[in-house]
Amino acid sequence: MPDHHFILHKPYGYLSQFVNNQTRRKNKKLLGSLHDFPEGIMAIGRLDETSEGLLLLTTDGKISERVRSKVYEKEYYVQLDGIISETAIETLRQGVEITVAGKKYATLPCEATALNPPPKFAARSRKIRDPRHGPTSWVSITLREGKFRQVRKMTAAVGFPTLRLVRVRIGAIRLNQLPSGGVVEVKTPAFLQMIDGVI
Repeated sequence: MPDHHFILHKPYGYLSQFVNNQTRRKNKKLLGSLHDFPEGIMAIGRLDETSEGLLLLTTDGKISERVRSKVYEKEYYVQLDGIISETAIETLRQGVEITVAGKKYATLPCEATALNPPPKFAARSRKIRDPRHGPTSWVSITLREGKFRQVRKMTAAVGFPTLRLVRVRIGAIRLNQLPSGGVVEVKTPAFLQMIDGVI
């Protein structure tokens, strides 16, 4: 049986899974409601329920393991509470201390830049907040690691909580104009070449 691979724009409010085995979360939205995916499909890494953007899916465990490794960059556009300073951006670049599974963890150096003008995404299904509550700013953060809620913890560590988080790139695959909830299936050779930037 050939493997299947998909590029998905995960909407806000969806879990990065296909089966809900938690009784306390009965009414949660799952990825399977967005498309008729084949049996054995899995998300390569995750985006939490309140995060959006690029999510790759596959039935090939080896490809999943490779993409989740530090081989490929993952880039996020992040809307922050307040106007982030260049000092805070430089601190993000150098690495910050966050808590992972109850233990202190120093994030690896990363790429971080202010986005000005801000990116133009469609309005989220749930409003971020009223503009009267103060200004916001956007940054691009590019990582090769992926600890639980890492980007959110990093921006909080420098004093600018995350309001909206959108993953825009994994390796060389970009979200581009794929609409929220949009799904594209890609054949195996092309999928690998797209991630590596060959095509």
